[in-house]
Amino acid sequence: VLIRAHGEPPETYQTALKNNIQLVDASCPVVLKLQNRVRTAFNTIEDEEEHDGQIVIYGQQGHAEVNGLVGQTRGNAIVVRTEDDLDKVDFNKPVHLYSQTTKSTKGFEQMKEWITNRIIKQQGSLEDKDFVYNDTLCRQVSNREPQMRVFAKEHDVILFVAGKKSSNGKALHAVCESVNPQSYFISSEDEIDANWLQNAKSVGICGATSTPMWLMEQVADYITNKEQSADRIVA
Repeated sequence: VLIRAHGEPPETYQTALKNNIQLVDASCPVVLKLQNRVRTAFNTIEDEEEHDGQIVIYGQQGHAEVNGLVGQTRGNAIVVRTEDDLDKVDFNKPVHLYSQTTKSTKGFEQMKEWITNRIIKQQGSLEDKDFVYNDTLCRQVSNREPQMRVFAKEHDVILFVAGKKSSNGKALHAVCESVNPQSYFISSEDEIDANWLQNAKSVGICGATSTPMWLMEQVADYITNKEQSADRIVA
């Protein structure tokens, strides 16, 4: 059984061991390191006499990576994505914040601000022990954001290619869209609307960190064949 890059909770490995299932672990090293950090932090909280710390994960509920992280806390971590989700957190207790690796820098900074404001509102002040935040964003993702902004500005239309469920893809597409409203999220060439390309002098094609090059090239070939010109296509 192949374990994908998003990683798995401890229960998956335990089940495989009990059933004599051989695993091929393709978990991303960055994700494995984050799992270890979350597990260590949770165990430290459990060993403390008060047991009052909380592991909070900024991410998408149900996402494979987030499931793996929550598993490191035996299901006790609190997953948040929006400000309303913070209603699940007890701000009278210390908060240890981690992030799904593929979330955006902007989103993580916003979550930090929301939590800080909630603690101050609840307690009247903020001490170091009240809020420990850990920037666990993958730099392969966050470092691409400035490049994506430049790329999106350079072209009339952007075709962003990624899987529909890709959190990384959604975050990077949002970056493109923030500087170029004519940025369209597609998973294949079949989803391209010819109206998008009307009057466009330049079309830029890009994708998520995990989007294979052959898929973006396939989209580029499709447009080239439709337009009978590759001069305005940049992938």
